[in-house]
Amino acid sequence: MLRDDLRTLWTEPRPPDAPDRVWRDWALLAAGLGGVVLEATLRENVVWRPVAVVFAVWLCVLSLWRRPRPLATVTLAFGSVAVLQLASLVAASGEPVGLDSGVVVLALVYALPRWGSGRDIVLGGTVILTAFALCAVTIETPAGEQAAGFVFLLLPGLIGAAVRFRVTARERQVDQIRSREREQLARELHDTVAHHVSAIVIRAQAGRVLAVTDPAAAVDALDGVEEEGARTLEEMRAMVTALRNPGAGAELAPPAGVADLERLARTAGGRLRVDLGLDGELGTLPPAVDAAVYRIVQESVTNAMRHAVDATEVVVRVTAERHAVRVSVRDNGHRTGRGRAGYGLAGLRERAALLGGKLQAGPGTEQGWHVEAELPRGRTESGAHPRPRR
Repeated sequence: MLRDDLRTLWTEPRPPDAPDRVWRDWALLAAGLGGVVLEATLRENVVWRPVAVVFAVWLCVLSLWRRPRPLATVTLAFGSVAVLQLASLVAASGEPVGLDSGVVVLALVYALPRWGSGRDIVLGGTVILTAFALCAVTIETPAGEQAAGFVFLLLPGLIGAAVRFRVTARERQVDQIRSREREQLARELHDTVAHHVSAIVIRAQAGRVLAVTDPAAAVDALDGVEEEGARTLEEMRAMVTALRNPGAGAELAPPAGVADLERLARTAGGRLRVDLGLDGELGTLPPAVDAAVYRIVQESVTNAMRHAVDATEVVVRVTAERHAVRVSVRDNGHRTGRGRAGYGLAGLRERAALLGGKLQAGPGTEQGWHVEAELPRGRTESGAHPRPRR
């Protein structure tokens, strides 16, 4: 089992989208170089002062590449530590060479498990432990101080590993939410397409029966087949982009839609007043868009009830335009903490993207939390496709 864990660690890829440099890197570099200047100027008992100053500056500069090159920076930094310690041993100075400003090396220790691959972590950890063991053997210090130094050196690495695990766990949860949202959308689309196909079959059977006795009625039946077929193809285009679990069966219950929003507003009322406004032709929305509008409003109102502090009202507006449907949900409370969108909104963004729309959520300029969505209206009953020429 241990061998399998090591193999898994060795093949672990690097985290994606590692930032190259941010303002904190330049602040760290400035603080490190400032510390080097002050220490080199004011401190008296510095062994090999020019070498110590160059070495400290070297460590500060290496910190700029700790994210894109974590293994290389750790190898260069701790390799330099080992070489400098061996040189001190050969010269029989008996004192460690370096400045206290070299503590910036802890940033490299943090970056190794945070941004490195599994291979980088194993190899870089070996370099760190080798350099520490060399210093522990060649420098005469009490065992308690060596143990404390070992913990102090590895603590940033443990923090980096914890941060990486937390970020990875959150990304995994978001992916699971998106997968469930895709599966639910695919089930709804499955039911819709099955309904249209059933209507096509019935109209085709009726046209075949009427073809002999009433040709005009048969032509009308064929027009209906064409209409249902075009609508089915449009729903199928959306379905092929959604991921559905092949082993799951389709739910027979029809999904809730815009017609159910008034009931949602009544049941959600209590601590919060839900001001619902519907505008435009909303009765002929494609089923997938109809269900998405309901899900967006439902999730947004639920989040307002759970997280909006001191809120008294949620304003919901659903507006149908010629080519799009706009959904706006705003509350008048305020959020505690960092105001980050939850997992449910991540799933709604995925659903909106699958339908060719977009969804944005965040704190308002003055108060409350705002959710704005725009979904393509798609094909409606009044927007029939032209019949092909024969």
